[in-house]
Amino acid sequence: MRRWASSQSKTHEYGRPTDFGVRFGTSPAYSSAHMYQSYYGFKEMPFNITPDPKFLFLSPTHQEALQHLKFGVRERKGFIVLIGEVGCGKTTLCRRFLNELDPARFDTALILNPRVTETQMLKAILTELGETKLARSQVDLVSQMNRVLLERIARGRDIVLIIDEAQNLSFEVLEQVRLLSNLETDKQKLLQIVLMGQPELKGLLAREELRQLRQRILVHYELHPLSYRDMIHYIQHRLTLAGSSGRPAFTPWAFRALHKASRGIPRIVNNLCDKAMLSAFIRESDEVNYWDARRAARDMEKLTT
Repeated sequence: MRRWASSQSKTHEYGRPTDFGVRFGTSPAYSSAHMYQSYYGFKEMPFNITPDPKFLFLSPTHQEALQHLKFGVRERKGFIVLIGEVGCGKTTLCRRFLNELDPARFDTALILNPRVTETQMLKAILTELGETKLARSQVDLVSQMNRVLLERIARGRDIVLIIDEAQNLSFEVLEQVRLLSNLETDKQKLLQIVLMGQPELKGLLAREELRQLRQRILVHYELHPLSYRDMIHYIQHRLTLAGSSGRPAFTPWAFRALHKASRGIPRIVNNLCDKAMLSAFIRESDEVNYWDARRAARDMEKLTT
């Protein structure tokens, strides 16, 4: 690894960097995203922010959320709502939930881009369910939806619709989704609907004109950020899955700084840990200390100031 250090770069006797005047070679093989992977012996990067179910850490709040989702679908409750702050792990949890549904019993439709019209939403749901020949008008699409759902229910299937980022749904599309929930036989709903979104979804559902939809929500859960202890377990969990052999170790003060800066939000924890480990790598240290965590936090703060 080629590295150039500024002549002013120094290290305080207690490990506090007085200057991070270090820059790296520009070869693609040593891109900043993977600088420390081989140095610390990881099989893969431990703190990517992509929603990989393999890295899902089921904290108590995530375990409870998953149980709410499974209960709502198993008991055919109709409408289920999951709310969580940006970066709290809703999408990763959703993928885990989908992976746990028995494909021999469940057909699923996952809508990731809800900024659509009513007609586009109906077409997206039918496409996700594997239908290729779609009706044109909204009325005909609803009729096709009813027919498709009845056929699958008759074959013993259960159908689950999951809408991510549901806070972005327009009133008109939410009303269309509510009308879909009216599709039923004498014994059961034809469609189980999961709305997942940021806290703004609560305000949207609280609108007076959506009171009919709100009354149909029988299962509701709100994800909470990681506690200090849960965050430590979360970091160790990801390091272990990435192939860590104990390097680098995070000091207690580093953990404190990371939790304060991240507020326990997993995505921010990932960003901070990635930057803090890069800082430790620059120092050629097997320890991520308080100052590495503080530098990572300051780097993120620059994006909002």
